[in-house]
Formats: sequence, structure tokens, C-alpha cells
Amino acid sequence: MDLRIAALIRFSIAITVLNIVGHFYLGIEQSWLHPLVALATCYSLEIFFQYLESKKRKSVPRYKGSFKNLVLFLLPAHITAMAVSMLLFTNKGIWPVVFASSIAICSKVIFRVNVDGVKRHFLNPSNTGIALILILFPWVGIAPPYQFTENLHGWGDWIIGLIFICVGSFLNTKLTKRMPLILSWFVFFLIQGVVRAYIMDGEVIAAISPMTGIAFLLFSFYMISDPATTPSDFKGQIIFGASVSIIYSILVYYHIVFGQFFALLIVCSVRGILLYLKPYTVRKPKFQESLAQ
Repeated sequence: MDLRIAALIRFSIAITVLNIVGHFYLGIEQSWLHPLVALATCYSLEIFFQYLESKKRKSVPRYKGSFKNLVLFLLPAHITAMAVSMLLFTNKGIWPVVFASSIAICSKVIFRVNVDGVKRHFLNPSNTGIALILILFPWVGIAPPYQFTENLHGWGDWIIGLIFICVGSFLNTKLTKRMPLILSWFVFFLIQGVVRAYIMDGEVIAAISPMTGIAFLLFSFYMISDPATTPSDFKGQIIFGASVSIIYSILVYYHIVFGQFFALLIVCSVRGILLYLKPYTVRKPKFQESLAQ
């Protein structure tokens, strides 16, 4: 089986199980309507845009032919919907979830660059939807980290974290091949925390404490590592992970909350610009070459 398909299947299963267990047991506070609405929005838009593209190219839509084709085609939209509905906290509001899901899918269609003769999106869909909603609707926030372990006690808090780390490490080592990026993000997050604490005369523990939360693990293993919107070569992954950490540190220094989502959006945008300019650049600095791979 194609590694991309295998990765999508396993990521879809993992995030679906997390949502189901989270709503039934862990303590996710959003209603069941949130993921259902997100799924309906992402599914319908993904099919609609594929239909338009097939009409333009006069080809058969990728979702046609069999139920298996439909399921495999919808896997990316499924992951996006699950991530958006799980990480956004909109109180009782449903429309922000619909809006975020719409932005996520539309970003894949609008923001695309030519990579080796193939048009590819460069913005992380779910992160883009989440980040823009946080900007447009100040009353919307990120799901509080405690809700992932609200009903766990004692060793349960540690076990759920270990499960996230083990499953995420397996998926990103065997399938997405993005562990260098994740480790770079971890290492530079530690470094920026220490440096920021020194500059701002703060506590190091407070600066790096977000790393202990389930939300941080979700972002690290299931969002920042998206293989479709990150470099594939080793050096590029190291630079990408480090860049997100550095931008995050700058945002936190200026008291901007939810910095990791904005940092990832900024780095993905810069990478997209570099990919766009690549054919027009005769001689590129090594930094640009690595980040754009």
C-alpha cells in the first residue's frame, strides 16, 4: 500500500478514536454536533471542488468508481474536520466550526504552488482554519488542555500522554517520515523557553510547561507533521521545526496567545512563497533551498 494512503488511514483512525473516547470518557466539552457539522462541511466541499476540477479537466472525479475510492478520497477532509472540531472551543456556537472547516478546505484549493510539475497546497488546512477563526472571532478559543484528561486520575494522566507519544512516534517514523521535524520542534521549543525566560526574567518551568499538555502533543504529532505541507528532506525538516519554534517565541514575547497556530501558519506561508519563487530564482541561499524542499 502507498505510504501516503497508509498514513492517512491510520491518522484517520487515531483521530476518530480520540474524538469518540474523548466525548464519551476523557472530558471533551464540545457537543457531538461540532464534529458532525465539521465532517459534513469538509466532506461536501471536498467533493464539490473535486467535481469542479474534474469538469475543468474533463476527467473522472477521484471519488467515483467504488465506495473504497470515495472513502480514500475523503480521508484528508476527515482528518481536517476532526482536528478543527476537537481543537476549537466555540462554546455553543456552531457557525465558527462551519466557517473554520470551510476555510481549511478552501485553502487547499486557493493557495497552491507548482512543485515538480504538480500543483500542491502549502498551507496546513486544519491549522489555517483554526488560526483564521482565532483572528476573526476573539471570543473563540482553543479547547482547554484539561478536557483531554478531565476524567482521568493518577496514572491515567501519564498513560494517555504515553499513548499519544507512542502512537504519534510510530506514525511519523514509519509513515510520514517527519520525526526529524518533530524533534527539531521539541528541541528548539526547549531552547526558546530557556532563552525567553532568561530575557524576560521569568521561570524556565513556566516557559516550557506547555510541552506537558495533551494539546501540545496533538499539535506536535498530528498537525505540524502534515507531510503534504512540510519539507521532506532532513535539513528542510530541521529548519521548518526550528522556524516554527522561533516564530512562536517571538509571538509569545509580544503577548500573542495561541502562538503555535499562528507560527505554523506564518512558516507555511513563507515556505509557499519560496516554492512559488523557486522557478524564478537562479541562485538561492541554502536556507531557502532547504525550507522549500
